[in-house]
Order: sequence, then structure tokens, then C-alpha cells
Amino acid sequence: MKKSMVYTRTGDKGTTSLVGGQRVAKSDIRLESYGTVDELNSHIGLLISLLHNEHDVEILTRIQKLLFVVGSNLATDQSNTELKAASVVHAEDIMLLENEIDTIDDSLPQLRAFVLPGGCQASSQCHVCRTVCRRAERRILSLGEQAEVQPELLQFINRLSDYLFVLARKINIDEKKSEIFW
Repeated sequence: MKKSMVYTRTGDKGTTSLVGGQRVAKSDIRLESYGTVDELNSHIGLLISLLHNEHDVEILTRIQKLLFVVGSNLATDQSNTELKAASVVHAEDIMLLENEIDTIDDSLPQLRAFVLPGGCQASSQCHVCRTVCRRAERRILSLGEQAEVQPELLQFINRLSDYLFVLARKINIDEKKSEIFW
């Protein structure tokens, strides 16, 4: 079996290919959008490595797979290339997050102040994920000023940051670490 080439040299002049083959500058807002989603996915991978709760790991792994859906969606310029079925964010994906948020939030003490990121390492990493998610959302909104962005994709990213917030709180409670309030 032949080893695949990691380097192709096709991006050496600052361009890359979108789904469908269209070449764009690596500084394009579309790449910034799905690159930030990729960064978020990497941070979630680190978070998973710090967790002990199997359910949380299972949900976050599902989210990682859904972030690949989001990335392939964003890497498709729908004015030139038809969006593949595997690149569509569905209402069920949003419902997954909403159900998890509701379940977690029901188990948490009511908030009466702002929560500072911190506590245990996993909770802190979860807050990093949340802030990268918010940045991804801003980049996707910027892309949406120039190109079509699936509304469900934006809803998914917005709910994901909410999920990561309540998960960070849950992790601290699970680890018997006090939340830090401002």
C-alpha cells in the first residue's frame, strides 16, 4: 500500500481548494470560518482527554463528528457547488444540544452572578472550547454577510457554546471544585 502524501505543494502560494475544487486565498473568510471550527474540534479533543464521565465523552465525540459536518458545509461555496447531503446540519443536531443543555442545567444551582472560567483543568478547557466556539460563530456570521450560510448551522454553533457553558459548570461540580463568581 502506498503512503499518502501529506504535502501537496498546491497551497504554497497562499491558496487552497474548497469542496468542488474552487481555489481561494487562505485568508478568505470562508477558510477562517471552517478553520476556527477545526480549532474548536481540536480543543474539544483535548477536553475529552481530561474527562471521566462516559456520557459527556460520548456526547462530545458526537459533537466532534458534527463539527466535521459543519466544516464541510462551510467549505462548500453553494453558489458554485451543490451542498452534499452529508454536509447538512439537521434540526435533530440542534435538539441533541438543547436536550443536553436542559438535562445539565436542571442539575445545576441557579446562577446569581457571572462565572469566571476556572476550577478544575477540564472545566477550564471547556471554557476555552466555549470561547473558541463563540469566535467561530462570529466568523460564520461574517461569512453569512457575503454568502449563503445554513440557518441550522448557525443555530447549532450558538447552542454548542451554551452547551459548553453548562458543561463547564457541571464538570466543576462533578469534580467537587467551587465555581468562581465575579
